[in-house]
Amino acid sequence: MLENSSLVSSVKPLALTSPHFDVSPTVWGWLAVGLLSPVVGVLAQPAPVTDMGRVEIRSNRDNDTEARRESTAAKIVIGREEIEKQGDATLGEVLKRLPGVTIGGAPGRGGAIRMRGLGNGYTQILIDGERMPPGFSVDQLTPEQVEKIEIMRAPTAETGARAIAGTINIVMREGQKASPDDLKLTHGTEHGYGSSQLNWVHNLKTEPVSGTLTVSAMDNYRYDESTTVTESSLITDRVRESSSLARRKAVNANARLQWKGEQGRSLVLTPFVVYSDNDSRGQIAVRTTEGAPLSDAAQTQSKSRFTMARLNGQWTERLSADDRLEVRFGGGQTTYDYRMDQTGAAGVASSSGQPLLRNGFETQNFVDSSYSLNGKWSRVLDNGHQIVSGVELETVKRDEQGNAALSDDGGNLSASTRRWAVYTQDEFKINAQWSAYGGLRYENLLTEGTVTTNGISALKHNDSGVLTPLLHAVYKPDPQKRDQIRMSLTRSYKTPSLYQLVARYVPSLGENSWTQADRTGNPDLKPELATGVDLAYERYLEQGGLLSANVFRRNISNLIRSTTSYNASTGRYISSPTNVGDAVTQGLELEAKFRLDQWLANAWPVDVRANASFFHSQVLDVLGPNNRLDQQPNMTANLGGDYRLRSVPLTVGGNFNFNPAFDTRRTDQQWAYQGAKRVLDVYGLWKLSPTAGLRLTVSNLTPLDYTTGSTFRSGAQYESATTTAHNWRNIQLRLEMKI
Repeated sequence: MLENSSLVSSVKPLALTSPHFDVSPTVWGWLAVGLLSPVVGVLAQPAPVTDMGRVEIRSNRDNDTEARRESTAAKIVIGREEIEKQGDATLGEVLKRLPGVTIGGAPGRGGAIRMRGLGNGYTQILIDGERMPPGFSVDQLTPEQVEKIEIMRAPTAETGARAIAGTINIVMREGQKASPDDLKLTHGTEHGYGSSQLNWVHNLKTEPVSGTLTVSAMDNYRYDESTTVTESSLITDRVRESSSLARRKAVNANARLQWKGEQGRSLVLTPFVVYSDNDSRGQIAVRTTEGAPLSDAAQTQSKSRFTMARLNGQWTERLSADDRLEVRFGGGQTTYDYRMDQTGAAGVASSSGQPLLRNGFETQNFVDSSYSLNGKWSRVLDNGHQIVSGVELETVKRDEQGNAALSDDGGNLSASTRRWAVYTQDEFKINAQWSAYGGLRYENLLTEGTVTTNGISALKHNDSGVLTPLLHAVYKPDPQKRDQIRMSLTRSYKTPSLYQLVARYVPSLGENSWTQADRTGNPDLKPELATGVDLAYERYLEQGGLLSANVFRRNISNLIRSTTSYNASTGRYISSPTNVGDAVTQGLELEAKFRLDQWLANAWPVDVRANASFFHSQVLDVLGPNNRLDQQPNMTANLGGDYRLRSVPLTVGGNFNFNPAFDTRRTDQQWAYQGAKRVLDVYGLWKLSPTAGLRLTVSNLTPLDYTTGSTFRSGAQYESATTTAHNWRNIQLRLEMKI
């Protein structure tokens, strides 16, 4: 047992003493840089100058902006140039700077991607137009694996209507036979712990198959530290302090192989393999702050392993001059093995009779198998109409085994989802000023699962279908100019996740209470439905860049929210998802991209990018104030810029991201708090030669502690828990080469 005076000092990360953790993660990163330094020296020598006559240079950003301008449905396109500009280590760091996008969790720690401040499930994430496989996270992708990012603020029939907030489509790297390979070696440090990363992009130069191979390998350490203060009328007030040091080793590899034949035939295969291993060691200490002082401590150790192998394919054939057939298929398997052990607790009991900490373990092992088959037919008509119709089939099966802290609470489940959809859409140009899009989509989702607890099996079943009409239009007041107005009227929806429907019962490892409740699923959930309106004004600047303003509104029914209740028969507090009623969300999104000297005479030619989004929402069946949708801030804003010095081969830039603090009233008895986020990232890129560069990136330059809280109040009963998580700046040095 820890004494009160030594409690804080004893909460330190434990050394990772397993044999395979003995080698410092910095060794191979710096060794590679050292071995390659002679190569860089050679590359840095001046190359012979050749007179090539007049050369016109066009930025890829111009092409991305033009693709956005010509799209009938509202779409933002982010290409390779912007993706790699900041030198981010993860794709989530790229996404957080995009208009209206926020990332859940503490700064620099990754988390769920949200458009318009809406939580998990409201934003549809696609990879090459396909829904992400089960268990896969965007944070497992590196920016080097991505060719471009498409953001669609309103759904379309082809991309799918499970997108109340919008859709983010991540297009994987495409091969270019004339391009050299990219090699990047990165070493970073955060709070004294080093991490290393290697990224290699190989362009295939073979015939008749072309493409690209991308490999990313990383060896990262991450230290976490947090403090939770709990005040309650039901249990003794207390302070809980925890720390951990985790090491993650991962390898991602994906390829894009393309064969082109005669008469418009082509076959694209995109294999994808992910391996990730995580080992974390830490400590937890709890002490009471009222009555007789009590304390207890425990050690934690968790190990997890994630693997995924998947193959997607696309066959395209031109049936005639006006007709094209596209068939997409995919299949793969995901495995996840997790175990967490909590040991060393003395079992000191509080005044309620429950232990402050308990020894125990949790395990989760599942295998997900998923398959998809989609067919799409496109036809261009003489009158300017382009009709696209398709059918989609998808099945996912999960087999899971799990045990919890109490020996009689282990549970297994076997569950599956089967989805099919049909859609048709027509995109056409009415005249020089008007373009329009109309679509209709029907989607059916069947979820079935068998949960086994204490030898007793229960079948859970959920079947839902949604018909979604979709309308988009673009109006150009003067076709000779570059201003346009976008309008959308759509229906979209959010289906309950497999976990929400059939999750097994998992008890709390701490003292069961309002803020440490047991968890379970709810098979009776209904899908959320939303009717949406979007209206946008866009001005595309003649010198490049754009200005835009977008307003939106979504009326949501059958809102799903996790709520906590007290079960009198078991004497336990239980959290489960529930349909709580209707909600409304609306907002304003502003965006600007331009070069500073376009607006200010004699200004430096700084590329400026700025966006600000303002949100407001209400859950109508919950009393105000602050009865907003979960985890939706009042606003989010980004201000960034890049400047290339003329006197030396140096480019510098940075970005400031801000989300204010806010309260959320989740039910009449439950409140949540999320603290402000303020993240400043800066970088500098020194070009050693036309084919080599050295980049220094400092992420989270001015760290700000991240605070979250929850409060429950019912009559004379109340409980509040406030958690403060620390975070630190991250410094990365990267050698970038074309070989």
